[in-house]
Amino acid sequence: MTLALGCALPTPLLAQDAAEDLAALRLQLAAMNARIDQLESELEATRAATAAAAPAQPAADTPVATLGKSDGWSFKPRGRLMFDAGFTSAPASTGAADGFGNEVRRARLGASGDMPGGFGYKFEVDFAGNEISVADAILSYEGGPLEVSIGHHNTFQSLEELTSSLHTTFIERAAFTDAFGFERRLGASITYARGDFLAQAGVFTDNIEDTDSKNRSVDARLVYMPKAGDAQLHFAGSVHYNDLDDAATQLRYRQRPLVHFTSQRFIDTGSMEATSETGFGLEAAAIAGRFHVAAEGYWQTVAMPALASDPTFFGGYAEAGVFLTDDSRGYKSGKFDRTKPQRPVGEGGFGSLQFTLRYDHLDLNDAGILGGRQAGYLASLIWKPTDYTALLVNYGRLQYEDAILPAANGDTSYGVDAFGVRAQIDF
Repeated sequence: MTLALGCALPTPLLAQDAAEDLAALRLQLAAMNARIDQLESELEATRAATAAAAPAQPAADTPVATLGKSDGWSFKPRGRLMFDAGFTSAPASTGAADGFGNEVRRARLGASGDMPGGFGYKFEVDFAGNEISVADAILSYEGGPLEVSIGHHNTFQSLEELTSSLHTTFIERAAFTDAFGFERRLGASITYARGDFLAQAGVFTDNIEDTDSKNRSVDARLVYMPKAGDAQLHFAGSVHYNDLDDAATQLRYRQRPLVHFTSQRFIDTGSMEATSETGFGLEAAAIAGRFHVAAEGYWQTVAMPALASDPTFFGGYAEAGVFLTDDSRGYKSGKFDRTKPQRPVGEGGFGSLQFTLRYDHLDLNDAGILGGRQAGYLASLIWKPTDYTALLVNYGRLQYEDAILPAANGDTSYGVDAFGVRAQIDF
């Protein structure tokens, strides 16, 4: 029995020692876990600090520009290609040149971008018509609401003229813009934009291809562009004065029947000995969802000392359009802008489809000048598969009075049909 008791007595002592050892191990393990947590926190903080200090890396599929905006420089290539085709049909007895025609209407390449100090640039060259001509060549400076531009750029005449050819509703602009010679000119201008108001003014010489001309012009335009609910409204007026400053200078106003690929004109003032021209324009437009309307009127007075009174010629248009898809016409900075289809081709959609009707009027008769009248009844269908591609189909019925080409019976009042299509792409 004594032996049994001797063997049993050490058991509590051994259990006590084991419990103490286990408690010590647990304390050591807890200390190790705490140290591991501390090291992990320190490592995460180090990684975050390193990532914040390192420059951001572009995604693998994002190209890296040679000149980045972080340096104050940017470079954006630009271009557009427009191919037109169609026909005109005039009474055969007039002897007018009509039938099928086609042309590369515009083939432009260029670039635009920013420079340090708030400066910018834009330069485009057009290769259409087997000729090389400069479109825009502009150096600009922008500070707050003010922008100053110097170089070859648009004067401030007409909503239709200032809207890019990429975003107009017809393949050619309203008849008066071409007839009255609206074009880019060399000069300097100021644009001030704040809230719903935009003011533009500039002094210009002539087109860059006519630098020997003594023409000097002053142009100004004021735009009010408020919102009415979700609708975008546009109201504007412009004034133009061009001093020809050359006794030998002659003006000539004339116009084609809708399409540019024909050289045949049915209204033409002929050459007019003039000392100056003065123009006044009014503009109005509205965009509400799928619908838009626009109208303009322009009065051009020519100072002709040889006549008892100076002739005033008039041009204008009114149009209404609707998208047959769930899209809307773009608008920005006092002019129409790019339409961006909600569901473009390539992303499971059809693109955008727009239908527009227009009445276009041009009157070149006044004060003894018999240039003729042209009334255009026009329709346009525009399909835009994507933001940067478009197919336009246009039809026009042009009714003439006092046309310069009489029919066989001497009649100068008749109609001409014009049909044109355009395929265009830009970047």
